[in-house]
Amino acid sequence: MSTHVTHWIGGKPHPGGAAERRGDIHNPATGEVTGTVALAGPAEVDTAVAAARAAFPAWRDASLAQRAAVLFRFRELVHRHSGELAAIISAEHGKVVSDAAGEVARGLEVVEFACGIPHLLKGAFSENVSTRVDAYSIPQPLGVVAAVTPFNFPAMVPMWMFPVAIACGNTVVLKPSEKDPSAAVRLAELWAEAGLPDGVFNVVHGDREAVEALLVHPDVKAVSFVGSTPIARHVYATAAAHGKRVQALGGAKNHMLVLADADLDTAADAAVSAAYGSAGERCMAVSAVVAVEAVADDLLERITERVRRLRVGPGDDERSEMGPLVTREHRDRVAAYLEAGVREGATLAIDGRVHPVLGGGGAGFWLGPSLLDRVTPEMSCYTDEIFGPVLSMLRVPDLDAGLRLINANPYGNGTAVFTADGAAARRFQNEVEVGMVGINVPIPVPMAYYSFGGWKDSLFGDSHMHGVEGVRFYTRTKAVTARWRPGAGEAAGSRVDLGFPSGG
Repeated sequence: MSTHVTHWIGGKPHPGGAAERRGDIHNPATGEVTGTVALAGPAEVDTAVAAARAAFPAWRDASLAQRAAVLFRFRELVHRHSGELAAIISAEHGKVVSDAAGEVARGLEVVEFACGIPHLLKGAFSENVSTRVDAYSIPQPLGVVAAVTPFNFPAMVPMWMFPVAIACGNTVVLKPSEKDPSAAVRLAELWAEAGLPDGVFNVVHGDREAVEALLVHPDVKAVSFVGSTPIARHVYATAAAHGKRVQALGGAKNHMLVLADADLDTAADAAVSAAYGSAGERCMAVSAVVAVEAVADDLLERITERVRRLRVGPGDDERSEMGPLVTREHRDRVAAYLEAGVREGATLAIDGRVHPVLGGGGAGFWLGPSLLDRVTPEMSCYTDEIFGPVLSMLRVPDLDAGLRLINANPYGNGTAVFTADGAAARRFQNEVEVGMVGINVPIPVPMAYYSFGGWKDSLFGDSHMHGVEGVRFYTRTKAVTARWRPGAGEAAGSRVDLGFPSGG
């Protein structure tokens, strides 16, 4: 049955008018259109921002206990409906249900972190900085903040933004991907059920037109974004030019360096899991295995053996380990890198175009796990962020060469090293120019109480997401210096003094 996904503004669904633009929603496993989504223009964005602006004063003044209570109720509702959310994500994104459930769980970790907001928003106090003068700092919310999120994690990435923003006293306008919009609306419904006041959390669907309207809107005080590097750069430049605070997380080329002393079975398991989970549509997916030449052939054999056993199929089939890609256009773009890699001199060691699909696949957007061997840094399969189930294997003589290769890459999102040598691992974590590092851990996504973000072309702005950095991003500090009149019978001690205050 075809459905229509509308905006959520001011605590309720917001249908568009007769001239509303619409986009199609697909089931990636079948290729069928399963619904439509409203696409916002400036008018809908204005309405959502106005609702958020109107809700801000009361929410800003809500006590920390009141905010935390709503967050705790929201946490319980998301936990209770996690299976439903996973099914929604799988149906529109294509990832297998178990992977979608993991996404919801990682989002919940940030909600749980934000439940501790009374502690996180404690300021500082200094008594008697001068005679009978006290000084203290107060973290206060910004106002209306925007969150622009990608298709690959329709629940988790928004939940890495809005729980902290809302806990800090801000109001939110979320613009999720129009490719898989339904999870965002379901989360909005759960916020309402948890008792969040109308207008504190709003959802507008749309394409570039909606994003541009948010970036330049005078009432939006901050923008959080996750997407490709070219768009992240544009988001940062545009929003910053309009006076907004910005955190724009861009693309990635995540390397996994395998040293000669590594346990190769463990490394092969990690490479397959990290490269092909969610069909490689993860910003933290391993897309380049950098193997020391002495073990490269052995590692390739072990990876190939594991890939042959992977079960590719619809996300709602319990047998499936990997689903389809999100759209036909994306599938075709990713598959084109296989031919391009061969043309440029790589070896197609594993061709995912011939990987079997459970049930035959039909007209779905299928591409099985693929691997290009003997890739070199100038090849397009290495320079580009493919964002699909295509793993590149590069070969280096030793740790030094591996570090040089990784550090020369313009991206700096995530990386990993597999080794049994503690000294080598310590040197790697110290010298590698990447924001998130795994040691014998292939996908080093930090827990919610640490911050998530990369370096170099993987981040525009100076703030990472969630954790303490997230709290800082969604607040601004007010410094207060206070002196009170002395009590009855005490000398006032006041006089005119044109000198610069220096304490004492």
